[in-house]
Amino acid sequence: QVQLVESGGRLVQVGESLRLSCAASGITFSLNRVRWYRKRSGSDERELCATIARSGKATYPDSVKGRFTASRNDAENTVSLQMDRLQVDDTGVYYCNIERNYVPYWGQGTQVTVSR
Repeated sequence: QVQLVESGGRLVQVGESLRLSCAASGITFSLNRVRWYRKRSGSDERELCATIARSGKATYPDSVKGRFTASRNDAENTVSLQMDRLQVDDTGVYYCNIERNYVPYWGQGTQVTVSR
């Protein structure tokens, strides 16, 4: 059974940094592409924040490029999302996502709130 558990979300102020983590059981991150998404308040859509390829290389959309850094720890089977210079618009629930055999798996999400 695949289980993803995100952690690290909390209330921070504009300009601060935060590091989110996602731990997996029942699946190996290094064998699959992993993504970080967020759902902003008032939106029903999940917005892509980062993609970690099987090679470990991470890519980002323009909205977070230069501020967010995604990484993977193969020994611990975890992925992280380092978020710097946070803005109010970064507020939302952050999820990690992985697919295996075309089946997507999601964690429960972790809330990040950025206040002025």
